[in-house]
This record gives sequence, C-alpha cells and structure tokens, in this order.
Amino acid sequence: MENQTIKGLENKLNYKPDKPFIYDYSLEQLQEWTKEQGEPGFRAGQIFDWLYVKRVGSFDEMTNLPKPLRDKLADAFVFVTLTEITKLQSKDGTVKFLFGLHDNHAIETVIMRHNYGNSVCVTTQVGCRIGCTFCASTLGGLKRNLTSGEIVAQVVQAQRLLDPEGERVSSIVIMGSGEPFENYENTMAFLRLMTHPKGLNIGQRHITVSTSGIVPNMLKFADENTQINLAISIHAPNDDLRSKLMPVNRRFPFVEVMDACRYYIEKTGRRITFEYALIGGVNDRPEHAEELADVLQGMLCHVNLIPVNYVPERDYVRTPRDDIFEFHRILERKKINATIRREQGHDIAAACGQLRAKHMEAQAR
Repeated sequence: MENQTIKGLENKLNYKPDKPFIYDYSLEQLQEWTKEQGEPGFRAGQIFDWLYVKRVGSFDEMTNLPKPLRDKLADAFVFVTLTEITKLQSKDGTVKFLFGLHDNHAIETVIMRHNYGNSVCVTTQVGCRIGCTFCASTLGGLKRNLTSGEIVAQVVQAQRLLDPEGERVSSIVIMGSGEPFENYENTMAFLRLMTHPKGLNIGQRHITVSTSGIVPNMLKFADENTQINLAISIHAPNDDLRSKLMPVNRRFPFVEVMDACRYYIEKTGRRITFEYALIGGVNDRPEHAEELADVLQGMLCHVNLIPVNYVPERDYVRTPRDDIFEFHRILERKKINATIRREQGHDIAAACGQLRAKHMEAQAR
C-alpha cells in the first residue's frame, strides 16, 4: 500500500512542461526520436555530444546538424531555463545559486570546492514535505517534483561555470532541497544521464544520494545494482527523538529504516553513510552518542556529524565545539567510524532552503 501511495504522490507532483525538456531525454530516447524523424542513427549521438560535452544552450549552436533537424528539435523540445536570481560566493570558494524555473518557482544549487575536486549539490524537488524541524527546505511545504532534466540542468550550469577555469564537476551529492526518494523515477533518470560515458561521465562512486528514510524506495534502490553511494539522514538514535525531529519517522519508523539499511548493505556490500545533525541540547548529549553507537554496532557504516546551521525560523542552536568532539570520541571509542563535516559556505546562508525561504518571504511582501 505504501508503494502505491508513494507512486501516486510522485505522479501527482510530477511537472509536465508544454514541451519536453531536452535534458529529460536519454541517448536511447534521442535515438528513438531521431529515427521517428527519418534521421540517421548517428544524429542522436551528435545531439547528446552538443548537450553534455560542448554544453551549448540552444539548438542553433548545434552547427553540425542540418538546419531542418535543428528546427525540428526547436519545435519538439526546450532547454531548461535556470534564471540566476541570486549568486553568493563564500570565502572558502563555495558558490550558492538561487535559480528561477519556467513556472516562477525557485531552487538552490551549490558548488563546493574540495582539495579532491569540485562537488555539486543538487535539488530534486521545489520545497519539501518531510518536515525536519531543523531544516529551512521544508518552510512553505512541497510544491512539485523536478523533472530529471531540471536536475540535470543544475549540473550542466555548474560545469559551464567551471569550464573557463579548465575544471570539471568531479562529484555530485543529491542533498539539496527535497526528498530524492519521493521523486524516485526522475532521480534515477538523472543518475543514469550523469554517469553515461558519452555525457558528463561522472563515476558512480563519485555520486551520493541522500534520503530521510523512504523505506520502500530504499529497498528498491538496493536492488538497482549501482555503485552510487547511499546516505541516510538519521539525526537521532531512537524512535521518540527522531519522530520529534523528523515527522517522516511516523510513516517509516526508525526500526524499519535500520532494517532497510541492513538489507542495502547485505545486498550491495557497500557502506552506508549516516548523516547526523548535531543540535545543541537536543540530540548531542553523550548518552545520545552511546545509544547511537549501540544501534550501529556491526553495521558497515560511517557517521557524518554535522554541526547544525542556524536557521532564523527555527529555535535550535549549534552544539558547542567541545561537545561535538566529545560526541565524536564516544563513537570512535565504540568502534563506529565517524567524521565531523568540514563546514563550507557558512558565511552565505549555506543551509538547504535558506535562500529560497528569503526569496519567498520577499515575494510575499
């Protein structure tokens, strides 16, 4: 029944533009389309190359295609328009965008620079309905799913920014606004496009998808036979506290999420990352660390401790530095692999949803 509910919700929230976005189409779908147009098979490969290797922004720029074919493409498809509303650059090199969409909604995308390469954090939904009490993404609720092409366009836009520097997007994290596993089909289509060897060709092991624990689609993802990394937003070591912080826990209780994690590990042999946002005086006490370590004993996992970003609309405060280190020490002492996330973009409202929340507030005035 839950699977049907998720599928029904996904269909209800899916967005259908007047013309399909060209980025929504896989190479195989483009091959089928060009065949229907009476074009030779190699044309689809040329189109795909223009989209992902040359990264043009219009069909007219596809100069090795015959003019009639370019006209057909313009009649049949549109490019995703991401209008830059706001661009903020941190002292650490992090760049955060607020992009406007076709239908006047807005989404956030972040480029993070690491010593091992450039990572892009993408959004999968306009808003979010998960309701995590420490997150700005859920302010205003969920408006709709993004199409796979709208998710793709965020990475292409980031790569265009890096092109003049001779750099490339080396990794992707699907940790922006929204719940990827409530937009499962579009998220999976996006992942297939990003890893295609004739496209951006980003290695599967350089991509991480994060979920709040949508159990049916966690199980489905385990069966996909990919090398893509899975992260779970856990944020508490037990049902009661997790339900207070994450209302989604009432739909998919903690024990069911943990069972799904064990299934994933058993099925794939891959390590899971648990994301744990530390909130001052709420979930960051030594007893919470002890309980979390007990729950995770024996699991192939890694805990990513995240000092929570201050969100003006929420009442939570950051965990003191010494308490963060103590939490980490307890996990390590109990043989749970853990790291403290290096903060990026702290000076530019880097928490998910903050830019969009400010934009919505300004529009409402």
